Amino acid sequence: MAGCSKMRLKYIGRLIMRIIMGIMSVLLYVYSREDFAVLDGMEFFTVATPLHVFWLIWMGDMLLQIVPVRGAIAMGSLKQFSKFFVPAAKAAHGELADFRRRSNIVAAKVFALWTAVAIGIGILARRKILAPAELFLLCVFFYVCDLICVVIWCPFRTFIMKNRCCTSCRIFNWDHIMMFIPFAFAGGFFGWSLLLVAVFVFVTWELAFYLHPERFWVRTNAALHCSRCTDVLCGRKKA
Repeated sequence: MAGCSKMRLKYIGRLIMRIIMGIMSVLLYVYSREDFAVLDGMEFFTVATPLHVFWLIWMGDMLLQIVPVRGAIAMGSLKQFSKFFVPAAKAAHGELADFRRRSNIVAAKVFALWTAVAIGIGILARRKILAPAELFLLCVFFYVCDLICVVIWCPFRTFIMKNRCCTSCRIFNWDHIMMFIPFAFAGGFFGWSLLLVAVFVFVTWELAFYLHPERFWVRTNAALHCSRCTDVLCGRKKA
């Protein structure tokens, strides 16, 4: 851990916490299946269960993506906000439009891939192979995988996005809508409330990219430059 930035250590700690949450969810599934009843309809309001802790943590995670608080989460998640924009080189005519077009193409590939995943989950749910409890476990699995992508290795970056790092990632704040997509087939207040807030986070992010692509481009936003990076989520030593 020597040489790790504070932010990277924070994200490693969060990954460990998510792994613990994953283990807890499996134990609940095996030994306390009745707790998963809160996933049905409005059962969320009938009794307190350990699953409510998951709900609160997840809502808190998304709140941090809506309210710009530097130091709580990485710059990659905050670059949509004007207060974190540091103007760099001014783009020539048409360059920003070209950047937005290229970025949208790779984002569309990820969107198409995850749509296929969602369709597969939906088919399994419709055939009763995946019940709400299993859909919850799938969300937790995606929740753990999300930070594996940040801290260890990201297949989206390697095979599709080709971005330099998480700070410059076009889809950094897509995490919750991707991880909560199984709740679209679970029904109930528990899952739908999380999914709807995730959709709001997603729309806010996409609207910011459409209106202000300069905040997302390393060339036009100096806050995204390696020389200014204090998060160092990539784990590399700064020169």
